[in-house]
Amino acid sequence: MESRKFVDVKIKRTIADQAEQMSQRTLALWAADCAERVLACFEAERPEDLRPRLAIEAARAWVRGEGSMAAARAAALAAHHAAHDAGHAAASAAARAAGHAAATAHVAGHAAHSATYAAKAMAYAANDATASKARTEQERQWQLRRLLELEM
Repeated sequence: MESRKFVDVKIKRTIADQAEQMSQRTLALWAADCAERVLACFEAERPEDLRPRLAIEAARAWVRGEGSMAAARAAALAAHHAAHDAGHAAASAAARAAGHAAATAHVAGHAAHSATYAAKAMAYAANDATASKARTEQERQWQLRRLLELEM
């Protein structure tokens, strides 16, 4: 897997502060939304591997009360194994975003990790450092807007 340093943006702190005020179910929904936005980074590399997609679905099922926390945790672990198998930094980060989204059913703090891995997936998918920073900023802006929408 190629190596590239991820540089986050200042809005990360604003997102974290806002997330601390949200319910666990809202955070799980938000994390699933974040992970779903970058799922294509994983599926482009491993289209036959459904583990990250199933983790996102498990997070959403838990939010709706249709899935157990144990099922979400199992799906989270499977997505993290998919990240290990991915072979590409953007794909791996996307799978980790999905894993953390599902893990939010267990611990609310995983939502912030899902958002960070989603931003990493976008950054790693960029061609160069300038594009990487721009994509990270755009993704983090979207994440904050989405979190604020869910607050209403």
